Amino acid sequence: MPRREIAPKIPTLNVGEFYDRHADELKLDLIGSDTGFPREILEPTINRPGLALSGFFTYFAVHRIQVIGKAERSYIKHLSRENAEKRFKALCDRNIPCIVISRGDSLPDYLISIANNAGISIFKTSMVTTNFINAATVRMEWDFAPTATEHGCMVDVMGIGILIRGDSGTGKSETVLALLRRGASLVADDMVRIRNIEGRELICTAPELGRSHMEVRGLGIINVAALFGVGTFRTEKRLDLVVAMKHADEMEELDRLGLDRKTFSLLGLRVPLVELPVAPGRDMAQLVEVAALDQKLKSLGHDSAVEFNKKLLKRMQERRSDLV
Repeated sequence: MPRREIAPKIPTLNVGEFYDRHADELKLDLIGSDTGFPREILEPTINRPGLALSGFFTYFAVHRIQVIGKAERSYIKHLSRENAEKRFKALCDRNIPCIVISRGDSLPDYLISIANNAGISIFKTSMVTTNFINAATVRMEWDFAPTATEHGCMVDVMGIGILIRGDSGTGKSETVLALLRRGASLVADDMVRIRNIEGRELICTAPELGRSHMEVRGLGIINVAALFGVGTFRTEKRLDLVVAMKHADEMEELDRLGLDRKTFSLLGLRVPLVELPVAPGRDMAQLVEVAALDQKLKSLGHDSAVEFNKKLLKRMQERRSDLV
């Protein structure tokens, strides 16, 4: 039965979650009310409301975090209190997620009161405006990246991120243990969380509770970092290759040359797929290791199967010419 790709989970983020996750890295301090924490942030980027403060709201990015920098603060200071209140209230009436004041500065108390009454939280950061915008955008792109979960083991083999899949009893755990003894690193066991970063690459991690641990039949849960060293564990890795371990009697006729390129679909991206038949006596760890090396060669522009096929065709053409 063909595999049906699971629809990616659509992430959501509210102001409270944004603050809890990133307050330390973004040097955020709450200076207003926390009543705005449930408000949803619907776009993973930042807006500077300079035009909005001047009364121009056409194309205003209402779903984004609003950052008031030095230019916006200077503009507000040049307004009369009555005009400043009017402009700021118009901004808060637009149902924005929250407001961040850069460079460790603040706003007059009467403006903070307007935001509190509107249920909008105000933060300040000691970061320069541009640095804050860049840092916050990077973190929110990760928060908003489409996600999915796959059953399998994720390992880093000589710099190649490999997702090992297979039915129960195919020996995934034993293969991973052997790879760890050969210098590989474990990323995730059993449940692999995958994020599509900007449609460019897939980043894999493990659920926080299970990080650096794996389950081995007969042994139970083991701590990989404690047993094999901290070098055998990684918190995340880009996915470069999917290896599917299948019982030999369940596989169709194999492509002996490797010219038949297969891919595995994840979150809208296609990842190279290698299917390995499992049989008694086969060193599956060594085969996965060779698959990783072969994938590394392909990434450098060297395809062994294609190069061999070209040589074979050239030899056949030369022999045909000799016969003529």
